[in-house]
Amino acid sequence: MIVKDVSAPTVETLRSDILHHLIYAMGKDADHASVYDWRMALSFAIRDRIVTPWFAATKQTWDQGRKRVYYLSMEFLIGRMLEDAAINLGMRAVAREAIESLGQDWRAVVEDEPDAALGNGGLGRLAACYMESMATLGCAGYGYGIRYEHGLFKQGFDHGRQVEAPEDWLKQRHPWEFERPEVAYEIGFKGGVEKQGGKSVWHPGETVIAEAFDMPIIGWQGRWANTLRLWSAKSTQIFDLARFNHGDYAAAAEPEALARTLSRVLYPDDTTYQGKELRLKQEYFLTAAALHDIVYRHQAAGLSLADLPKYVAIQMNDTHPAIAGPELVRILTDLHGMPFDQAIGIAVETLGYTNHTLLPEALERWATYLMGAVLPRHMQIIEAIDAWHLRNNPSRPHYVGIVKHQEVRMGELAFITSHKVNGVSALHTELIKQNLFPELNKLHPGRIVNETNGVTPRRWIRAANKDLSYLISDTIGDVWEADLDRLKELEKHVEDKSFRDAFAAAKHKNKVALSNWIGETQGVKVDPAALFDVQVKRIHEYKRQLLNILQTIAEWNEIRTNPQGSYLPRVKIFGGKAAPGYQAAKEIIRLINDVAFVINNDPYVGDRLKVVYPANYNVSMAERLIPASDLSEQISTAGKEASGTGNMKFAMNGALTIGTLDGANVEIREQVGADNFFLFGLTAAEVMERRKDPEHARHAILASQSLQDVLQMIAEGRFSPDEPTRYHGLVHNMWHSDYFLVASDFDAFRAAQAEVDAAFGDPERWWRMAALNTARMGFFSSDRAIRGYMADIWGTESAL
Repeated sequence: MIVKDVSAPTVETLRSDILHHLIYAMGKDADHASVYDWRMALSFAIRDRIVTPWFAATKQTWDQGRKRVYYLSMEFLIGRMLEDAAINLGMRAVAREAIESLGQDWRAVVEDEPDAALGNGGLGRLAACYMESMATLGCAGYGYGIRYEHGLFKQGFDHGRQVEAPEDWLKQRHPWEFERPEVAYEIGFKGGVEKQGGKSVWHPGETVIAEAFDMPIIGWQGRWANTLRLWSAKSTQIFDLARFNHGDYAAAAEPEALARTLSRVLYPDDTTYQGKELRLKQEYFLTAAALHDIVYRHQAAGLSLADLPKYVAIQMNDTHPAIAGPELVRILTDLHGMPFDQAIGIAVETLGYTNHTLLPEALERWATYLMGAVLPRHMQIIEAIDAWHLRNNPSRPHYVGIVKHQEVRMGELAFITSHKVNGVSALHTELIKQNLFPELNKLHPGRIVNETNGVTPRRWIRAANKDLSYLISDTIGDVWEADLDRLKELEKHVEDKSFRDAFAAAKHKNKVALSNWIGETQGVKVDPAALFDVQVKRIHEYKRQLLNILQTIAEWNEIRTNPQGSYLPRVKIFGGKAAPGYQAAKEIIRLINDVAFVINNDPYVGDRLKVVYPANYNVSMAERLIPASDLSEQISTAGKEASGTGNMKFAMNGALTIGTLDGANVEIREQVGADNFFLFGLTAAEVMERRKDPEHARHAILASQSLQDVLQMIAEGRFSPDEPTRYHGLVHNMWHSDYFLVASDFDAFRAAQAEVDAAFGDPERWWRMAALNTARMGFFSSDRAIRGYMADIWGTESAL
């Protein structure tokens, strides 16, 4: 067998490989190939060059007996893979020249690739960044997730309302995966538990098969590759031929359809019992398949299960995989006969838990009757873990524990079954200690550590912002991609006007490209010279898209009231999805779209203010928006955002932040300097104090004539003339509840926006601030974050 040379190819070599795959993998000749065919052929040609370092990394890991990290996450928002892989292999220029020499447009081919629908927002994108950084740093690792057939959903708008349709990314062949039908595990649900010879034996009432699909994740310069293994659910009984032969055709396929439901949709609507059951089943499906795979691999190497923590580190990305503790205990005790105390000790030494939220409703809690019905053996083990923890911590307050008030608290379960619990920003970690798990923190001092989030500069500068990356390389050399601290070297050039002009030119080029895209796709003409003000993230009340659109209405009203005034032209860009069952968030989406329609069609306003909300925000859209953004909206209620990663991507790309002291905003402001950050709003401590006043919303609104005017316009139907009462509930909530303190921060937000206008109106000042933001963002590389995990949590070292 001939093994191809995977060193950087020549244009001629790659061209030949593309044509080979076009003919023999796609079954097309050049004269009849579509863009899809060319994209697939190019993808296979590039994938060929990943396989050799992938195999070599795996072999080296096992030959050297290295500790392996297993990252369990319900989301991996990986985005498009083709250009990313080409960049990390150092092949983008060659790949572009090769495909263009065959008469194809590089951008058309790259953008033909659909985004893999494997995530929703920051949690999934963080997991993708961490997988890429682990490969870049030579950290031997596996990612485990679910191969969602339809992802979260494809967002559309119908008269401003969010409508959900299934994602169809897998209607085409996915060129970056390898199907592994030989890697399959039977996963059980329901049934009952009985004692046999003093041992508990679970007899599942339902079973499915977890089948593996592997994607190699290549690191920078192609020196190391890890694996992202995704599980697809298959039926243990694929087809009931007897039923089919009796004419019951639908019932014959029922087992397969029910199994596929597990890996069909990310985060099914859990407002019903059936939805809750499906979500719990999904989480167990992922976790059980991963743990069986981990234990099988460990034993296949001839290693003792008693030594599992020496060779294995398992990281739970949020509470979704928190069932890992009970499942690992079940495997060790029920399947391998290990004593319970030894099994739980091994589980704790092996597992780590990353907390991503301070919101009580996001810290999953399952009714004991649901847990007992779906996972009866695990319910027993959870109660045993709770009792074990109480025995070993007799000073534990009675109200602290895993099972309380007929609920299983997954946050507490994850904490108790992990040797390290980490927050994802300095503020967030302190709030975990003080507010979220204060009693458990006292019982286990030192267990909670901080690992501030980071993002990969390869994707978020090098790939997404080519002109800025070229300017950086021309200024400080080509080493910053793997050592983002080197961006500090840009500081000495910031006072050079020619550098600032080049920085501004790169931004302007991105804004022109985005303006053209908005015009083509949204039918809205925007001026690239205007300030591009962007808020893109999951739609949630605590992220306060409502605050942003209320301020936008105030700005519009001011222009209409005083049309002769001098106003800085501004384009407000929103993006993000609301969970299908989250009615308050969906109402905010509709309000934004209703306001956009009115403002964009108001001749008195013209180009001075535009509002744009492109549907179906995803990684590829982020790669358009972020490099073109001037202002980054990070305006969550203080104390609610764990970290954020969008804030990091925007600042790296020279967008200035307007934000509260929340999440990683605190550290971003420390890094870039208070003078280069537009701060407003209550602190986390002030938020808690303000909520003690039951009339805080009314007091804040009565103190702000501008806000009163805005709410009056909404209430009288100015933005919903076809249904004037449409937003009465929203306005009522503002006056009488306003849990996320939109009213309390409204005037401060408007004042900060005025500061933004003043700064943007002074180009010398603005571009100095923007360039300093990029120069001082090296700390927020995901490489730094992964080094922290390796040292503080996983106990691993680089293989490079």
